[in-house]
Amino acid sequence: MQICTAPPGPDHAFDESARTARSCGVQRHAHDLLKLRDLSRFDGEPAWVRDAFSRAPFAVVRRAQIAQGFIAIGIRGKSRAERYGTWARDADVEAVFAPEDLVDVTPTPGRRTLPAFAALAALRRDAAIVNGFAWGPAGSAGFELATQVPTVKSSSDLDLLIRAPERLSHEAALALLAELHVHAGRAGVRIDAQLETPAGGIALVELAAGKAHVMARHAHGPRLVADAWSVKMDVA
Repeated sequence: MQICTAPPGPDHAFDESARTARSCGVQRHAHDLLKLRDLSRFDGEPAWVRDAFSRAPFAVVRRAQIAQGFIAIGIRGKSRAERYGTWARDADVEAVFAPEDLVDVTPTPGRRTLPAFAALAALRRDAAIVNGFAWGPAGSAGFELATQVPTVKSSSDLDLLIRAPERLSHEAALALLAELHVHAGRAGVRIDAQLETPAGGIALVELAAGKAHVMARHAHGPRLVADAWSVKMDVA
């Protein structure tokens, strides 16, 4: 977790460049969770957003092109239908939780038997499966671990983010997917793993399928790529 410095108080004259300079100096990545001091309001904001933010002042970083001093974020409501894409000021970020920061965070005792958390605990114990990768929970499991707000349901998938800056072979992808399927079956949950590659986010199941092109989710939009580890984006 990266803790960020507080912006100037109300006794300071507002200066956007000064606020940005004093904010967190790390680059935000898709799926990082941000704890926010304040949420900027924009036209068209759904009515449920303020209530959701009051319950948990957190947002997830989404993939989008942004203006300097802003971060593209998503706000979660109580239901799957309540998802809202908006922007936060960089200076309003209080703390950053990457998925890998949440691997060793445990849910409250009454929540640990939920299938998603049971699968995560098993993966934590059997670290050889993801040995050599930086990885961690995203989605509802990551959100609950960061916020301590009950979010995961008995039917929730376990979303994983696996950072893969170096090339992952088709054979290695198949082996990793097979191991995750074993753990998913034992816990009675679906595990949805996304690889974070130089080309963007790619579903592990797509890479393991051996397709000529896979969908890479990037800030510039989704693209079909032949090689996620090539500097050049090969679009079909």
